[in-house]
Amino acid sequence: MAPGTAAQTADPAHARIPGTASGGTVILLNGTSSSGKTSIARALLDLLDGTWFHMPVDAFHAMRGGRGGREMSDEDLQAEIDRTAKGFHRAVAGMAAGGNNLVVDHPLSRRWRLLDLLDLLVPEDTVLVGVRCPLPELERRELERGDRQPGLAALQYSQVHSHGLHDLDVDTSLSSAEDCAQHIRDFLSDRPRPTAFDTLRRTLRQPK
Repeated sequence: MAPGTAAQTADPAHARIPGTASGGTVILLNGTSSSGKTSIARALLDLLDGTWFHMPVDAFHAMRGGRGGREMSDEDLQAEIDRTAKGFHRAVAGMAAGGNNLVVDHPLSRRWRLLDLLDLLVPEDTVLVGVRCPLPELERRELERGDRQPGLAALQYSQVHSHGLHDLDVDTSLSSAEDCAQHIRDFLSDRPRPTAFDTLRRTLRQPK
């Protein structure tokens, strides 16, 4: 046993789970691939008061390994992507429940993702931001980046905002990431009620 371990174990303070005064705020940036979500998230971290975590879903996908380099079928790959997204949602909810403020970078390109998050997140603590950009500009960025599946933005384009309602929208073809982040920061100080998540939960989810 390491020196001091027994004393620490016997000390009630070391066994007391820290309390959480309140849940954290979640800023959910919803837009297609290459729409500018990550750039806005990084700009927000420099603007927001207090401590915030940037949680991009891409970071969770980047953790995936194994399979010995074997290729997966499209069906198996989609199932794995879905499992990762489902776990990511629960990680976001857990971090927020622990009292942490989050900027979440995640395309709601499949309806179940929104429905799942509506069940997991606290509506009044969630700010849903639509990150908009015209398709021709998305395709230009996608080609320029060269690190995205060709056509991914077009595939997601009609899906990510199909639920219609956001708390606010920004357009990265018209404003810089810094300006979009400033707009979001200003919005936080006087958020209207009900929130988009309040309304979407009421209209899209059946009572349990």
